Amino acid sequence: MNPEEAPKSELTVKLAPRVGQFDCDQWNTLGGNRNPFVSHEFLTALEDSGSVGPGTGWDSVPIVITDPQEKLLAAMPSYAKGHSQGEYVFDHSWADALQRAGRNYYPKLQIAAPFTPANGPRLLLSDPSLALHLLKGAELVCEQNGLSSAHATFIEPRQVSLFEQADWLIRSDIQFHWLNRDYSSFDAFLTELASRKRKNLRKERAAAQRDVRIVHLSGDDIKPEHWDAFWIFYQDTGARKWGTPYLTREAFTLFGERMGDQLILILAYEDDQPIAGALNFIGSEALYGRYWGCTRDVRFLHFELCYYQAIDLAIELGLPRVEAGAQGGHKLARGYEPVQTHSAHWLADSGFRAAVADFLEREREGVATDQLFLGERTPFKKEN
Repeated sequence: MNPEEAPKSELTVKLAPRVGQFDCDQWNTLGGNRNPFVSHEFLTALEDSGSVGPGTGWDSVPIVITDPQEKLLAAMPSYAKGHSQGEYVFDHSWADALQRAGRNYYPKLQIAAPFTPANGPRLLLSDPSLALHLLKGAELVCEQNGLSSAHATFIEPRQVSLFEQADWLIRSDIQFHWLNRDYSSFDAFLTELASRKRKNLRKERAAAQRDVRIVHLSGDDIKPEHWDAFWIFYQDTGARKWGTPYLTREAFTLFGERMGDQLILILAYEDDQPIAGALNFIGSEALYGRYWGCTRDVRFLHFELCYYQAIDLAIELGLPRVEAGAQGGHKLARGYEPVQTHSAHWLADSGFRAAVADFLEREREGVATDQLFLGERTPFKKEN
């Protein structure tokens, strides 16, 4: 039954304890087939590996709409959160402000792909008319459970208007994405750069590749020993950046088992020893660079594995862009361009909402100015 065939009174909005309780095909049909991070496979790998759940501050509480036959018509990957870690859209100042006013900011509802600053659908819909019902369901969950707020982060651009129509507040930020303008090769991309920048990139690639052997692994070619090596890299980066790695070792095994054909693990070997690696996820519209680490510093190897190899892959796979994660102004000099990302926020307290709305209006102006400033400093030829 299509949602338009069922009276809205027969549709049920409900909260569930796990994504894993739903049928994989039904979930993915709603939107997980084109974005790896809202797929049933990815989200259940996080649940089954203990990366989310008890003790993590990320308690899975997906909100769904079903018809009378319990078929999924809409879904939203959401989590009850007791902190603001692993989100990459920073609201610590909001939490502090509400705490100073004598009210609790946590727990809150987070609508997201955990630990993943990559754009994607946050409303998985069989029909756009269900968006408002899903968002009103999220608001009701907050009101009934004493949650201060709901936050949807890294919303794909075409869904931002759905949150606006529900009167959620929209926030902007900047990431650096590589955009594929139908390049036939990396060299074809380099011809678009200013001469000095083009020479710099070639020098960096040559220096990075000089003493290492780089391999790409996907699907069944990724063996336990490869994950063991990458786990060491991942732990090192996680410990330096945020103190404790978010993902468990089991998560990588499950990623490989459940979505191996959507992964490309890039490893750099010195002799027969892996010394660095980067993990990429393949979507229908982008290549997503997610995790990187190393056990030995090699000049420019980070840029090679995370940025230049990703460009090579996007060209080879015919993908329109590379999303290489949050932050990182150093990406600008390497052909990655400033683009806006978007989040949406619902706040239960009307006074707090008004204050945040005023802040966001001023912040958006600053973000737009920053994007123009950064856009003028890309390495591309000025006539382009």
